Amino acid sequence: MDIPLGSSLAQLSNQLELPTRGIAVAVNNSLIPRKDWISYDLKANDSIIIIKAACGG
Repeated sequence: MDIPLGSSLAQLSNQLELPTRGIAVAVNNSLIPRKDWISYDLKANDSIIIIKAACGG
């Protein structure tokens, strides 16, 4: 997926319409706390993993 240069992780979350709860995001194998999403600028070739919590056993 292509995103505009200089986009923040928060902007990507909004673009993808991610839920506000129950997910975690890692960039280049490092978990980024939600409180840092607005200031975390994505760079070319970043590897982004979105993890969704699931209930059950």
